[in-house]
Amino acid sequence: MALILQLETSTSSCSVALAFNGHTIALRELNERNAHAGNLTLLISEVMNVAGKKMEDLTAVAVSMGPGSYTGLRIGVSTAKGLCYALDIPLIAINTLQAMANGFKGLNVSDAAFFCPMIDARRMEVYTAIYNQQLEEILPVAARIIDAESFSGLLENQEIIFFGDGAMKCSDVLAGSPNARFSADFLNSAKDFTSLAYEKFSEGKFEDVAYFEPFYLKDFLVTQPKPLK
Repeated sequence: MALILQLETSTSSCSVALAFNGHTIALRELNERNAHAGNLTLLISEVMNVAGKKMEDLTAVAVSMGPGSYTGLRIGVSTAKGLCYALDIPLIAINTLQAMANGFKGLNVSDAAFFCPMIDARRMEVYTAIYNQQLEEILPVAARIIDAESFSGLLENQEIIFFGDGAMKCSDVLAGSPNARFSADFLNSAKDFTSLAYEKFSEGKFEDVAYFEPFYLKDFLVTQPKPLK
């Protein structure tokens, strides 16, 4: 039996799902920036109540590991680790971009397209990767600055669907290819890694709760305010 609590906090979406043996049985989410700290534990409580489950019933916690928002990832991972410590249950880490591709694939948008999830970083930079229909990496996870030549080799012969909160800002420079498609309404959701979390649980692929850290991809830079003149 696998009752897995799933937390997604890598973008503006604060999403919590509860899954039983690879099937989502409860979901609560809020798409609002800077809402994670004040709402994540509330959403967890709501999900457990809706499903009629107690925290002691959980067999694992799965969390979006990144890349994504530094603050969002820190909140999600610290919450997940705290629950795993308290309940003495394993921690499962899910690649954010692969989970996005898994969720988008579930929309049955195409039988042949590659999936390119994009998370907004800054200016024309995104965190991204490209996956095929089997969710295998065609291009690895990276922070990429997008220009007209990005993905040009693949786009010559392959339809690619770009989605996520970083996709639309790249549409103007990539739309010159007839094989580039864009989706503007995709939101990250904890339900999108239900199957991925269950697979890892079944294979015993757990993280070391004491030492696991989010996959930030880039160092967090703190800027000092300029002195007033």
